[in-house]
Amino acid sequence: MSKSVVIKGGTIVNRDSEIKSDVRIENGVIVEVAKNLKADVQLDASGCIVTSGFVDLHAHLREPGREEAETIETGSRAGALGGYTALVAMPNTDPPQDSIAVIDFVREQGKRAGLVDVVPSGCITLGRQGETLAPMAELAHAGVTLFTDDGVGVQNASLMRRALEYAKGLGVTLAQHCEVAELTEGAVMNECQCCTDLGLPGWPAIAEELMVFRDIELVRMTGASMHFLHLSTERSVELVRAAKRDGLPITAEVTPHHLSLTQELLGTYDPVFKVNPPLRSAQDIRALKAGLLDGTIDAIATDHAPHPRRDKEMSLDIAPPGMLGLETALGVVLGNSELEIKDVVALLSWNPARIARIDAEHGRPVAIGEPANICIFDPDLAWSVDLERLASKSINSPYVGRTLRGKIRHTLFKGTPTVIDGQAQK
Repeated sequence: MSKSVVIKGGTIVNRDSEIKSDVRIENGVIVEVAKNLKADVQLDASGCIVTSGFVDLHAHLREPGREEAETIETGSRAGALGGYTALVAMPNTDPPQDSIAVIDFVREQGKRAGLVDVVPSGCITLGRQGETLAPMAELAHAGVTLFTDDGVGVQNASLMRRALEYAKGLGVTLAQHCEVAELTEGAVMNECQCCTDLGLPGWPAIAEELMVFRDIELVRMTGASMHFLHLSTERSVELVRAAKRDGLPITAEVTPHHLSLTQELLGTYDPVFKVNPPLRSAQDIRALKAGLLDGTIDAIATDHAPHPRRDKEMSLDIAPPGMLGLETALGVVLGNSELEIKDVVALLSWNPARIARIDAEHGRPVAIGEPANICIFDPDLAWSVDLERLASKSINSPYVGRTLRGKIRHTLFKGTPTVIDGQAQK
């Protein structure tokens, strides 16, 4: 029998309540919420928020095939340190997640690590090649609920329409990486006066917005659910806002880095700031924040994208796009938005759990009888991002040396502490 755990002295934040109370956990389930509780293990939550563990809709764990950058174990540990209890693993692995064998492998590696629920997404097309649909029915019957070719958008509109029609019948959601590839070939940064001054190839906002528009209309035609990955432009937010007003079954996410970093950082020619979609303008950031405040954007997802040091040390035009995000997401969001604590939790936990269709176990209220997937964070603690202390195998974080506000103190996965006082437990 596992040890009982009590979380002492924190403020419990649920969707419809906020109370200061202790929480007692036994065998992975919350059994008591009251004052002055005791247990085998005591976690001090003084001055902290106690709430449901975070759910990342968009994490690149690299395994199988790219273990030099990250493994499911190291990515899971980074997730736990960031307050996550579930990670949706993107399918751009080698081999890709377009078969039962690879899906099962990813799940089993997640269980072996035992730090978070690793939820594999499936490919929309075989090999993410955009030519033939993956065996979506077979994967859906095996429990896959989210399908994406993330890293490349599905370019063929007819194929995307067919994928949406299948998805509706299967009761699953497609997640689209919105990028018209013909408009971004060779691009390094956002197309703007800044890129002209720097002599760098530009990535036009319309490359994202055209696909957002196209897929909104395909959703209107098919009635299938669509989730838009890492939106980054003002016009994309406007398009999604209008689609939601029309009642279309659309959700959308934004990343912490697109809320906090601007295109001017590419002026250093440092590849750590190269990402897909690229960092945009201050005006775009204001629009993304407005989208969070009015509910147009449903979730904040990290797009955690580790790369080996040697790859990120290549020249800017050759280096791969991507940034780490799991361990810094909370601090970046709290320091770069006007959101209330409850809204932050909704965007990091409750909403993504619903979108990923794992809300039977994650994003649950901290209440008696509920599964104990919980994070405890100090919303006011200032801390500096130290390269040597990151759990990820890679080091491509744009926040190294920066001071963030808000830090995870403890994380519990299925009632077992995976992080205590900011330290991973295995």
